[in-house]
Amino acid sequence: MLSGLARQRVAIVMQPGGVWVIENALQRSDAVEAAMMTCLMRGWAEPLHEDMPMGDLDPNNLPSSLPPFTRTETIYRLTEGGWAALNRAHAWTLAGVIIGVLSLVATIVVAS
Repeated sequence: MLSGLARQRVAIVMQPGGVWVIENALQRSDAVEAAMMTCLMRGWAEPLHEDMPMGDLDPNNLPSSLPPFTRTETIYRLTEGGWAALNRAHAWTLAGVIIGVLSLVATIVVAS
């Protein structure tokens, strides 16, 4: 869930009203909404804009004018705590490699 939220990219199309285009947007479902509520409760995500008008673009043939908005949804962003939770696995892997290398060096020094 957090990695999907982190992959989103936002671009503003310079039209009247400054329409936002979100690349790699989350595909909303009941499971995604439940996961988002967990992220909100833990402080990993926060609402950026509520009740934002949404619509889908055709990725192969973009029309000259944007399609009408068919629904409204809330746009979320990761907080600093969300980024920390997302990147924690890398830190643990790095710590494990460092401990392994130090253990190897200590074994070689003690054995010689």
